[in-house]
Amino acid sequence: MLNNKSVLVTGGTGSFGKAFVRTVLQRYPDIKRLVIYSRDELKQFEMAQVFPRSEYPALRYFLGDVRDEARLKRALEGIDVVVHAAALKQVPAAEYNPFECIKTNVLGAQNLIEACFDANVERVVALSTDKAAAPINLYGATKLCSDKLFVAANNVKGARDIRFSVVRYGNVMGSRGSVIPFFMAKKDEGVLPITDPRMTRFNISLQEGVEMVLWSVENALGGEVLVPKIPSYRIGDVATAIAPEAEQKVIGIRPGEKIHEEMITASDSFNTVDMGDYYAILPVSAEYTIEDYCREHGGKPVEPGFAYSSGSNPDFLTVEQLRTLIEEHVVGQTID
Repeated sequence: MLNNKSVLVTGGTGSFGKAFVRTVLQRYPDIKRLVIYSRDELKQFEMAQVFPRSEYPALRYFLGDVRDEARLKRALEGIDVVVHAAALKQVPAAEYNPFECIKTNVLGAQNLIEACFDANVERVVALSTDKAAAPINLYGATKLCSDKLFVAANNVKGARDIRFSVVRYGNVMGSRGSVIPFFMAKKDEGVLPITDPRMTRFNISLQEGVEMVLWSVENALGGEVLVPKIPSYRIGDVATAIAPEAEQKVIGIRPGEKIHEEMITASDSFNTVDMGDYYAILPVSAEYTIEDYCREHGGKPVEPGFAYSSGSNPDFLTVEQLRTLIEEHVVGQTID
């Protein structure tokens, strides 16, 4: 799929970017070029120690910001496939600095779309978040705007052979800034701060996210928002799995947080297809119908009114399952 292709990853030095790069280098030995596009020179330097160009000649490290359309156009020369992972994603920081989040997550998305049109890119997959479904915080609202921009870009591609799609998933286990590394760092203090014992979240591993993006690159028809079928967890169970003896101190929900996250709302149900491992929320205006999509991927429409929430998800992780997953996926950490 990616052999003899040139691929660019925005936000390529992040948790997802590094996992994606590792997988692509292992799986596609004949990839032509793999460009890491990000704005932090130190992170690029550190990543180059793990993936040096001397061992991986297809790699390129390209400094740039998605806010800079001219720089994007330069980086996209000769690129076939783009994976858009760059974002400002910390909810409290976005609430405090709203327009900074908008400039990266919304204006940056539009910059990338325009640059991809000009560079004759073939496939674009943008990463989204469960917080983009019925958003109540600014981060989620900017990612909903971003999703809409990428979906609508298919309407104005003209004769270009390009497809834009979106993948939307929940909390990535062990990613920077997420709750599991936070609890791991706090466990020896004997007290773990819990926002609300009722709180639930979707859970996905980095590798599962990578596989979903690769599936989208190969199979997406353009305009769909792909959602994985993944388990949920209770925040209190995560704390128990990491530090069973620690006190769980309830501190209250932070601004912009929900008790339960959604990935598909009831309003989305009329355009949503169940494909087995994934759901696909299809665009209202597309070159294909729901029936076409079901024939292509072997899916079936969901029932009207269907919603996919972390609180009503039939698949919940137990404390022991969480403990096993954390030991497996949170690199360098073992729960005592």
